[in-house]
Amino acid sequence: MKLTGLHFLLTYRCIFECDHCFVFSGPNQPGVFTLVQIRDLLQQARAMGTVNWIYFEGGEPFLYYPLMVKGVEEASRMGFQVGIVSNAFWATNEQDALTWLQPLAGKLQKLTLSSDLYHADEWLSQQALCGERAAEKLGISTGRISVAQPEGCVDQANPEPEGISTLMYRGRAARKLASQAPHYSWERYTECPYEDLVDPGRVHVDPYGNLHICQGIIIGNAFERSLAEICESYQPHEHAICGPLISGGPAELARRYNTEPMVDYADACHLCFETRRALRPQFPAILAPAQVYGE
Repeated sequence: MKLTGLHFLLTYRCIFECDHCFVFSGPNQPGVFTLVQIRDLLQQARAMGTVNWIYFEGGEPFLYYPLMVKGVEEASRMGFQVGIVSNAFWATNEQDALTWLQPLAGKLQKLTLSSDLYHADEWLSQQALCGERAAEKLGISTGRISVAQPEGCVDQANPEPEGISTLMYRGRAARKLASQAPHYSWERYTECPYEDLVDPGRVHVDPYGNLHICQGIIIGNAFERSLAEICESYQPHEHAICGPLISGGPAELARRYNTEPMVDYADACHLCFETRRALRPQFPAILAPAQVYGE
């Protein structure tokens, strides 16, 4: 497993509690990195010699602004390309957005802003627009994440723009949105359509040290073993959860552990998430943390 990107889930806390959130982020969610932990993992990532990109995500990383800025500075100083994913709550107007982003100029290569009908009343929120304009003035490249509404849910007043991301029914979306979508036989979901579980390239690390190959599927704890050791020892086909998913998708995961469902599902993520949630008592260290499963 050659790691090229390390994404810090800086915190699980967020000002929003979006229905589509993979990790059940919200205002009351616990979990945030310390600066010492960030520095240690950055040093480990640099020592590996393969990691090029560092991202700070959440939750909402701007909620811990001094910590985030320091993390960006340290990562940039070490020679990494650095990105942030944010919901742009801080960009109330362009001048304020410039104030928030100015300390990141010259250190941050990419600012990706979430803007869709889960975050605002229109696909492109004024906050996201102000954030993009401010970033452009500071020479920071921008991107946008806009997630689709459930299949079949059409809002004539706010038609979906081009280039939106597919809604995945995992995390809070499995609980809040799956019932609004068409359902199909669980047996059709014979592959993981979104994640490369054999050689993913990038992983997410959360404030508890969990290394997520997909949100809620853990391949090791970076506070207990080094990043290099975890990556070198990862055997995807032997992993209790990844192995079945690689060989036959969520349907195989359900068969392998005798949890064949009697109901249909909105997509592969929906079946995978619900199967994993049922298996948590059996694999608490691999299917973690509990809050990512809504517990």
